[in-house]
Amino acid sequence: MASGTSRASLALRFTELVGEPPMTFLTGWRLTLAADLLREPGATVGSVARQVGYGSSFALSTAFKRVRGISPREHRATG
Repeated sequence: MASGTSRASLALRFTELVGEPPMTFLTGWRLTLAADLLREPGATVGSVARQVGYGSSFALSTAFKRVRGISPREHRATG
């Protein structure tokens, strides 16, 4: 690594500064962005998945439901 520190040290420092591990932060950020994009007219779960870095609508739906407790379609319907 170019920073001269290990991945574990970097993750620990990130967690200390941000309050959550890097991957948890990244997942939360991606799902927050997805939630906003799902409210756009004409947005599909597949197109939103690609925009926020998920490989498929299934992958986004699985993560969304795991973290937010509802599916992307349910989220869009509540908006």
